[in-house]
Amino acid sequence: MTRYDSEAALVVVDVQNDFADPAGSLSVRDGAAVVPVLDAEIAAARAAGATVVYTQDWHPPHTPHFAQDGGIWPVHCVQDTWGAALHRALTVDGPIVRKGANGEDGYSGFTMRDPVSGTTVPTELESILRGRFVRRVIVGGLATDYCVKATALDAVRLGFDTTVLVAAIRAVDLEAGDGDRALAELEAAGVELDRTEPTLDDLHAATVADTAIRAHASRLRARSVGPSEPADPAPAEHGDRP
Repeated sequence: MTRYDSEAALVVVDVQNDFADPAGSLSVRDGAAVVPVLDAEIAAARAAGATVVYTQDWHPPHTPHFAQDGGIWPVHCVQDTWGAALHRALTVDGPIVRKGANGEDGYSGFTMRDPVSGTTVPTELESILRGRFVRRVIVGGLATDYCVKATALDAVRLGFDTTVLVAAIRAVDLEAGDGDRALAELEAAGVELDRTEPTLDDLHAATVADTAIRAHASRLRARSVGPSEPADPAPAEHGDRP
């Protein structure tokens, strides 16, 4: 993979249990299949000195976004719940942008919209990328027809050269064909659709890199705790919808 360098950023969109796990409240069909593909991309990006950023739905228990409160979606990705957590097999090695924390619609990683007033406010994603002199954005995650699409469209609007990794996304398909229509809309907006499939070598390299990252994180945690306080064995969380 040669798509990454210091001017590129991989944006991993909403690979959370409620979307990626079959037990999730808004599970995307075959959603977990994006995880090994994204892990390979993360390993390649980090090796090339690129930025890796994650988005995470982070909703309160009640929001106009949810059907129970007048919206269209089942309750999902509620703050500090299993459903909101990033998938356990996903390599997390970069900042996380949480969205929807105050009840907004958090489709794009770049912006949030008040579902009542329609007011749009930015997340910190653009400032993170500008601060690292990023010119190119590569997008993968969940789901094609909602948060991936919205994030990629915003990236183009903000002037980033934008690519969507087709092997690293899956669609909700609330209506049959929504995913394909989303890809057509992205292409019409100037987003490049990269249809390259990862090789077995890519996936193996991702596994090796993930093991090294987790071991390094474990060593850092061990140094930071006192002698009577055991280190947390879980990966550190850096801290939103498909």
